[in-house]
Amino acid sequence: MTRHNVLETPRTWARPGRGAIVPQACADGACGSDATEGGADAGSPPFIYAIGNIEIRFPSMGIEKEFVQASGRAETAGLTDQQVLHSVLTMPQNRYLTRQVCWIMSIEGLETYLLQPREAADFDLLLEAVRANPGRQDVDVVVGVRGPIAPASMCNGLTVPIVGFSQIYSFDRETFIKAVPVPKDMKAGAFAPTVGELFDRLLKAADNAGATDEHRAMNYVATRYPTVYNLAADRFAAGYGLQAIETAPSRLSGTRRMISVDFVFVHRQTQVPDRYSVRVDVTEEFPFLSSTLSPAPYLER
Repeated sequence: MTRHNVLETPRTWARPGRGAIVPQACADGACGSDATEGGADAGSPPFIYAIGNIEIRFPSMGIEKEFVQASGRAETAGLTDQQVLHSVLTMPQNRYLTRQVCWIMSIEGLETYLLQPREAADFDLLLEAVRANPGRQDVDVVVGVRGPIAPASMCNGLTVPIVGFSQIYSFDRETFIKAVPVPKDMKAGAFAPTVGELFDRLLKAADNAGATDEHRAMNYVATRYPTVYNLAADRFAAGYGLQAIETAPSRLSGTRRMISVDFVFVHRQTQVPDRYSVRVDVTEEFPFLSSTLSPAPYLER
């Protein structure tokens, strides 16, 4: 069982060092037995469900110079460097450049994966992640299959696992908060802070490379299951605080790999705990719910 305490001192929420996320490289899709924290469990499928930011790197000086020449052929007066990057790469005549640059996924500032589409049409998903006006609250979610470590010659010396992605979700925090359905008995203005706080806590608790079953389940719940935000609003209104988020293999796992994600609330006055659990099936590349969020007995596992 993995317990993510959310009642630590503010120092706990500081950005971790660059060594905090260590993706486990899997040559030929098979993980070694020396998996480290934040990486893949030995023997687990090489799937990822990661939350971070997609960035562009030039793999060589030649490609960078070619981009500069393409920029010179475009109307870029008055644009920032990022706006030029977005404008040039999204031009149909410059499509060839999208296949030449490196698409990097960074998590908490650490370059974690080198992204590769499985087919040409998937470059559109990468282009959508290149914002003309990026912000600190931009979020990219990548679902895919982790492969071997990239050779140093592939992206200017960068050696991180290659991920063949199947889907990318790109959004910003404010848009995400507005998209979560507001409970009928609550106003949007009062609900938004709850969503924002829990979303931030989930991302902090799920500070990982999205490669283990537990991390994939938590990242899925954080971004694809809005019911947890309604639960938090209800518990906060009842005088409870969120004490911890716990993940563990479900006892009901058989031929399928299922992870229980538990939310532990504690009443601020009586200290009585209140636990809710949801099961996520992580057997395949795309996680999905195997049970909905429901009360669970407070038992030490």
